[in-house]
Amino acid sequence: MEITEPSSHVPWNKGKLVGQKTPFKFKEIWAIRIRLQIARRCRNLALFNLAIDSKLRACDLMSRRVRDVCHGQSMASRALIVQQKTSRPVQFEITEPARTAVAAWIAHSKRRPEDFLFPSRIHGSPHLSTRQYAHIVDSWVLQLGLDPVNYGTHTLRCTKATLVYRRTKNLRAVQLLLGHAKLESTVRYLGIEVDDALEMAEQTGA
Repeated sequence: MEITEPSSHVPWNKGKLVGQKTPFKFKEIWAIRIRLQIARRCRNLALFNLAIDSKLRACDLMSRRVRDVCHGQSMASRALIVQQKTSRPVQFEITEPARTAVAAWIAHSKRRPEDFLFPSRIHGSPHLSTRQYAHIVDSWVLQLGLDPVNYGTHTLRCTKATLVYRRTKNLRAVQLLLGHAKLESTVRYLGIEVDDALEMAEQTGA
């Protein structure tokens, strides 16, 4: 019987907490944007703004092509993609700050419609990997003096969804925005049952 050696490959996220992540607050969103603008980090500003708007998983965001968000010379105000994990379509908005940042990056990098929006500098990799994306997010978190253990690429996915829920309390809307098949998934993802229970308890005198 042939004996195979155990794989030496170690997953990049081994030992890391990859579950629920803390969303960014408004002041943290703007702090990152301002830092990227001052540093003239054209690609990272486009990446950050599109990540916040799209609410996409890392794998879906990294695999976006220019044609997904730009039609000819005009940036789209909405985009529709099929999620890799669920094979379900999901639509997202692209707000003016994101359109401006992404358009500037496309022009600067001379991206063509068929090109990946965020190419990798690593030979053989056509676009940024989810691992590279995670490192970029870690750098943003560290610049704010926050603990990277509590934040990650899912922070970008859940930030706007959390803000929408807190403003509207509309779970169905958030479910659609995140592309979840079941409402229960949205509840677990946002951790809102606990937050809402605590909020009601704080507002109730004993």
